[in-house]
Formats: sequence, C-alpha cells, structure tokens
Amino acid sequence: MATRKVVGQVTPEEKNEIQMLFERRNGLNELAKILTADNAELYEKLVKDLGETGTKFQAWWDRMGAKYQWESVEGGNWEINFDTCEIYLVA
Repeated sequence: MATRKVVGQVTPEEKNEIQMLFERRNGLNELAKILTADNAELYEKLVKDLGETGTKFQAWWDRMGAKYQWESVEGGNWEINFDTCEIYLVA
C-alpha cells in the first residue's frame, strides 16, 4: 500500500501551470484512444503534441522539485492536490 506524505506546496500560479498541462495530457490521451492512424496528418499532430506536453509536464516537476527541494525516495513520485496546491510524496 502506498503512503502519502505532504512535502511542500506551490503557488496558485504554479499550480495553474501544471493543472493546464495535466488536463491537456489527459485530453490528448483520451483522443489517442479513439483516433486511428488512418488520418495520418492528424495522428502525427497528436503524437507530436503528446510528446511536447509530456516533456513540459516533466519539466515542471523537475523545475519545482529543484526550486523547493522536496523530499524524494527511490521509486516514489510526487503528486499535487489541485485544490490546496500541496505536493505529496507517494512511495
């Protein structure tokens, strides 16, 4: 069973940035489930957008982790509570 521990907090502006990327990534993933490679142009655009969004998403976590020096553990990951801006370490 995973444990969750509050390790920090971000500003509302920082939260908004990751929430937008989170929602975009989820939307693109949903679109990827129904889109076929038949429409090559749209499919390539989706793959490119998914890659760029994933990169920005990871870059946000890397940047915030370095800025705030959140506790981390091998095999663990951070999660955000969008309502409170709190960051959890899940291990």
